[in-house]
Amino acid sequence: MFTRPVLDPARLTPAVQKAQEAFHPDILKEVQEAVARDKIVIVGMSVNPACGKACKLMEENGLKYTYLQYGGYTSEWRRRLALKLWTGWPTFPMVFVNGTLVGGASDAKVAFADGTIKALLDAK
Repeated sequence: MFTRPVLDPARLTPAVQKAQEAFHPDILKEVQEAVARDKIVIVGMSVNPACGKACKLMEENGLKYTYLQYGGYTSEWRRRLALKLWTGWPTFPMVFVNGTLVGGASDAKVAFADGTIKALLDAK
């Protein structure tokens, strides 16, 4: 169930649909492939301390992860925007566990505490 409203694709002109398809498909493909392949994927950016916290959280819990980094605050923001549009998640990092977006670093910390991450890892 998706609770956030999304514009009905029938309300998009062919030109808009084409522009959407062409909006940094390379970054989407790379992240989608990693999420499908690896148990834990953290998508981040340089200089953002929350990205480092997410990685440290995995390390402290003895978990291997794939880290994908795309630019910093002033670089590659348009490419990262494609990921935000795809996931609906507004910030970085984006922590995926067995294909499920858990959220950011603080969300992952909560997900460890409440057993969500263990359940996701045990599911596959």
